[in-house]
Order: sequence, then C-alpha cells, then structure tokens
Amino acid sequence: MSAGGATLSGDTPALNPEAPRDYNPRMYELLKRIDDPAALRALDRRELKQLADELRAYVIESVARTGGHLSSNLGTVELTIALHHVFDTPEDRIVWDVGHQTYPHKILTGRRESMSRLRMQDGISGFPRRAESVYDTFGTAHSSTSISAALGMAVAARLKGEQRRSVAVIGDGAMSAGMAFEAMNNAGTMDVDLLVVLNDNEMSISPPVGALTNYLARLLSGRLYDTAKRASEHLLKRVPAMLELARRAEEHVKGMVTPSTLFEEFGFNYLGPIDGHDLDALIPTLANIKKLGGLQFLHVVTRKGQGYKLAEDDPIAYHGPGKFDPAEGLKASAGGRPSYSQVFGEWLCDMAEQDERVVAITPAMREGSGMVAYSERFPKRYFDVGIAEQHAVTFAGGLACEGLRPVVAIYSTFLQRGYDQLIHDVALQNLPVVFALDRGGIVGADGATHNGVFDYAFLRTVPNMTVMAPSDEDECRQMLYTAVQLGTPATVRYPRGAGTGIAPRKTMQALPLGKAQIRRRGSKVAILAFGAMLGPALKAGEALGATVADMRFVKPLDTGLIDELAATHALIVTVEEHQVMGGAGSAVCEVLAASGRRPRVLVLGLPDRFIDHGDTATLLASLGLDAGGIERSIRAVLQEPDVAIPE
Repeated sequence: MSAGGATLSGDTPALNPEAPRDYNPRMYELLKRIDDPAALRALDRRELKQLADELRAYVIESVARTGGHLSSNLGTVELTIALHHVFDTPEDRIVWDVGHQTYPHKILTGRRESMSRLRMQDGISGFPRRAESVYDTFGTAHSSTSISAALGMAVAARLKGEQRRSVAVIGDGAMSAGMAFEAMNNAGTMDVDLLVVLNDNEMSISPPVGALTNYLARLLSGRLYDTAKRASEHLLKRVPAMLELARRAEEHVKGMVTPSTLFEEFGFNYLGPIDGHDLDALIPTLANIKKLGGLQFLHVVTRKGQGYKLAEDDPIAYHGPGKFDPAEGLKASAGGRPSYSQVFGEWLCDMAEQDERVVAITPAMREGSGMVAYSERFPKRYFDVGIAEQHAVTFAGGLACEGLRPVVAIYSTFLQRGYDQLIHDVALQNLPVVFALDRGGIVGADGATHNGVFDYAFLRTVPNMTVMAPSDEDECRQMLYTAVQLGTPATVRYPRGAGTGIAPRKTMQALPLGKAQIRRRGSKVAILAFGAMLGPALKAGEALGATVADMRFVKPLDTGLIDELAATHALIVTVEEHQVMGGAGSAVCEVLAASGRRPRVLVLGLPDRFIDHGDTATLLASLGLDAGGIERSIRAVLQEPDVAIPE
C-alpha cells in the first residue's frame, strides 16, 4: 500500500545507476548457498552486489510463476541484504511494516524453495507470519504497526536484560497513519535502543546531493560524532544559553543538507536520506548505527520495481500482478465481466454527475477501489487521505455535517481500523455517510489478514446503521443509490473480483428498505442467502426443490418474510460468506426467537477460526459454501427424524 502526501521535503540521493535494469535469469550461484542469514553474513562484502542481482532475478521469476506483490519487493532487495548482513537475526528483531515487501526476506531466511507455492493453499504466506519462521518476528499485513511492535520488543529486551537490537522497517505510505507517530511519540519517553528505517519510495530524486548525503549519514552515524556530541552536551549543560545555541547550530547545519528534522522532535537521531539500493552506503551506515544506543531514524530512498524496467515504469500495475511472462510483462486484459469495484466506480461517477453533494474518500486505495476515473473527472470532490482509516471516517462525518453526501470506499478488513469512529463520529450522530465496503468475504491469496469476514457482525450491532449485501452487479448499483438516498449511515458490502455477469442497469432506483426477494419457490426447505451466496444457494435450491430468498438486507432484516417462511417450511437455512458467530444467520435466529417460531435452523457460514490464503473458489468449497457443500449440509439435516413441517 502506498499513499500520496507522505514524503518529506528536501533533497534526496540519486539511486544507483549501475543497478540491473531488466529481467535476466541466471543460475543463482550465490543465492542457492543462502539458507539462512548466517550464510549471508559469511559472504565477502564484494559478493553482496552479485547476490542482490540474483535475489532480484529470483523474485521476478517467482512472482511471475505464482502471482503476488512485485514492485514493492524489488525495491527492498538491497535493504534486506544489508539488514540481515549487519544485524544478528533472528536474535536481533526486524519488524517489517505491512509485509508486502518481504519476499527477499523470506528467500534469504530459508524459504527459497517454498516460493513456488507462495500464497497458495498450504503454501507460504505473502506476508510475515510468526508461525512460519523465527525470522518473522511480528505478523502483519495492515500498515503502520511496525514501530509500535518493535518498540514493544525493545522494551521487553530491556526488562529481560537482553542485549539485542530492534529494527522497524516502515514505508513512507505507512507513515501517513497516526499510529506510526503515536509509537514514535511514546518511544521518546523510553530508554531503549530502537532503529526505525523509513523506506521512502515516493520522493523525487535529486542527483546532485546523493554522494554528499550518503557521506553525511555515515558521518553522523559514527561513534566519533556521537561521542563528541554527548561530551559537548555534558559540558554545555553548565551554560544553558550556550547549549541552546549549539543545538540550534547543529539543526541549522543538518537542515541545509537533510530533509526536515521532524523526527528529532520525537527524540530520534535522524540520519539520511541515503540510496537504498547502494550497499556501499547502506552497510557502513547500518553498522555504525548498530554501535549506537538510543533512538535512531534512518531514511533510505528506494525505487519501486527497481531492476525490472516494466515495473519501474508502472509500479502500480506491477504492485500485485497475477502470473505473467517476465520477458513480455503484463498483457492487456481481454475484457470479461467487470469487477464489483468497477461497478462501484462507474456508479460513483454517475452519482456525482447527478448529485453535486456527493464526495468520495479513500484511505490510499484509489486503484483497488475502482476510483481512478472518478478522481480524474471530479478531482475537487475526491479525497485520498492516505493510510488513515480512522481519519477517513471522521473526516467523512465532518463533510456530512455540512450537508454533503460522503462515500467512503474502503475494504472490509480496513474498516475494522476505523470502528470507533464509525460508532462515535458517524452512527451516534446519525450522519449520512455511505460506506462502500469492498472485499467482503474470502479474498483468496492475501489470506486471513485481508478476509472481510467480520463486518456483518460489527456493523449490524450499531444503531442507525443500514447494512446491505448485493447478490449481483445490478443489485450492487441499486443498493449504492439506495444508501445515498437514505440520509442515514449505510453500508453496501460486496465481494472481491468479478460478479455474476448481470449487467447493471443504467437507471437507478431505491430499493424498499429491509425487503428481501423470493428468487425460487419450493417446499420444506427455505434457504435465506446473503450477498454473493445467492448463486450457490440457487443451485442447491434447484437440486433440493427448496425456496430461496435473496435477503438483500442484513439490517434491517425482512422479519415478515422470515416469519412467513418459518411458518411454512420445516427447515430454515441461512447462508453467508461471513463468520457464523454474530453474522446474518445469528440475526435471523434472533428474529425467530423473538417471534416464538420454532423451525429447525441451519446456519451456514465460516467457522470460528481464521481462514488461510489460497484460491477463493477452492477455499469456499472446502468450507462447504459452494452449491454442492450447501446441498450436502441440508441433506444431512433432512435425514434427521425431527425435521417436520410446523403445524
């Protein structure tokens, strides 16, 4: 993930012009000898550049075969080598932020051969996982957590009397989140050894000062400078005016050749920026920092897609590609069914044309949420707030207070981070904010960290909130329109990827609030399907001769229809791509309990465990949420003797 507006001002170093520019397969002469960082540290310093070339080629080859994150990983090859070369991992702790830049780290820490099953079922994760390796010191995939976690580890080391280093590697996009600054603010009150490495790949490149800033960083990280600085401070404390003068002079000198020293206000010693692809700059600087105590902040500049020209030219397209031929690159899509994100993007443009009050907000997910066209056509009504989900929600609340109709486009997994704001700043005040909740349900290769399987539960319990779940593309469009017309908080939750192939109607019409729709009439069994589960439910219903309802609304539920079906069917089945606990099925059970009806109820959904990564369809089938699985579960209940049509 990345976000605009998160870079620092000032000159930055020229990135290494001698780095390889194109994919170039090789025999991996050095890389095949590296099964752990100890083997890396045994290499001669002069061999590390060749290792970087081999590692970069291996990343390209691996991702081309499996799909995955590419641009961000190509940008961290040299930084990863330098960190593992200088620090005694895993004894020293390296915490990677977000984690979608850790393929080089995985390859160098004993998982080289496992890359062939990257993000596949029973394969390794695309993100750091503590259960996967001792070198993955902290599990992650959501942004801006690294400094907090590394600070916790540093404090733990001090309390336990252990001499080890803690390093947080955070991207400039992740620095746009308040949590990173909360952690730095807290670190300033701690007597610990902590290094924060800012991996900056968004800043402009200014070649003239590259060599100077690399030299300065090595100089400022050296023991001689540190010792002299501490000694002078000790002497000057006796003359407070002179001490303040010296501090101002140091800040002025450093400010002439480095970016803002904001981080020093938090108590960190700021170093950099340096070229993050130059091992001759990285390794000596990190080695010097390792000898220092206290809070250190190293600013490195990298390039997304470094070493693979196609990814350098279009790092967004190569951020998370599927399988591709490295020699040819990504091919243009041949069309096919539009994704739900595209349906949302088209609706947003149409709605903005129709209603000038409509504004759109994204927490740094413009492309993923289908908002590119909107951002270009309505730039004054488009707001990318960076990776700041809490701010995004409250910002939307402020817009709504002034009569606008904000639409927050956000992934289900990321709205979890703005839950307090959703309750306190939007729902409590009954403000007309629409949440376009993308990636609802199982998301596939990104796995447990990105599955959107808790939203029904955490949304339906909030007063004033309307929760909708479309079963196809047209229903999604109509629900989004309905949400804007309500004038109260509302959520439309839709899945990742392509829909059913039902083309959305250009006209928009508000749906009757809380009303479901019978899609198939049958007997004995009534299947209540929520969202994308309607498709497999209809197939199962056809095989069983069951009634099938497209419930449409998780809140408010169609209580009248539920009561009617409970009176005429022996078995009520709810189906949702969401955890069973607290989900839509639980809501149906609450309605039945209140009504006094006592039909047999079967609640189908996800179990009480985190669902791992893999192919989405395969995962759903393994969970019994495909047509065959739904049918089998229902037939098993029908064989039980106590299933009878109510009197």
